[in-house]
Amino acid sequence: MNLATNSSARAESFFTTGDGVRTAYRIDGPQDRPVLILSNSIGTSLHMWDGQVDALARHYRVVRYDMRGHGASGVPAGAYSLDRLGRDVLELMDELHIDKAHFLGLSLGGFVGQWLGIHAPERIDKLVVANTASYLGPARQWDAAISAVERAPDMKDTAEMFLRNWFPAAWLESDAPVVKEFRSMLLSTDRHGLAGAWAAVRDADLRRTIALISRPTLVIAGRHDTVTAASHGEAIAATIPGARLVVLPVVHLSNIEQPEEFIREVTNFLKE
Repeated sequence: MNLATNSSARAESFFTTGDGVRTAYRIDGPQDRPVLILSNSIGTSLHMWDGQVDALARHYRVVRYDMRGHGASGVPAGAYSLDRLGRDVLELMDELHIDKAHFLGLSLGGFVGQWLGIHAPERIDKLVVANTASYLGPARQWDAAISAVERAPDMKDTAEMFLRNWFPAAWLESDAPVVKEFRSMLLSTDRHGLAGAWAAVRDADLRRTIALISRPTLVIAGRHDTVTAASHGEAIAATIPGARLVVLPVVHLSNIEQPEEFIREVTNFLKE
């Protein structure tokens, strides 16, 4: 495994995908450690992992990136596909000369992780998918959401909807600092980038094909998740041969709500 070293710790770097999208990424951790790629939820940037990077970087060379349409990455027009989101990761790995890596994806990042496990198993060592699903239909609900966000004057209403789905009610009522941080992240997300990523979720149906995943897989679900219910995680774990399921007493952002438990489950699995 050979990781390019042209990006200093804590410094944001960029590369351009094959279809011309400037993509932001960041690298943390010692150069001689196994590589762990982090993939974020829709509506967030690579900074959704800020609170976990120090702990993970003690054991891994951590690579995180802004999905197209999010953060500092470019916002191409039109609908995105899960295939394209997965190939963005492979192109990032090629750019950094990473032959094989562990992969941890949450929510939309978990969809990407499943795609990689199906289509590029030779590039994945161990796979962790958190608070995600293999299918979130029917399509018409996403068409309505995409149309609404593209017509909206700003991201305010959409941001509050996401926050209600992501955090415990007590955190929202107190407007906890972490809620403010994610509100700011959502408000800075380009509406067209969000709509493009929603299209990828709308069109994704991995319910049967994840049975082809051969890499060791950990599935983390949230007992109180109303976006990707615990039953979605149970279905993934039941379909991927040998997959392990952990259900945490959280809503949607399990890495934020119970960071210590989340890190412990992930690192214990990756070290086995």
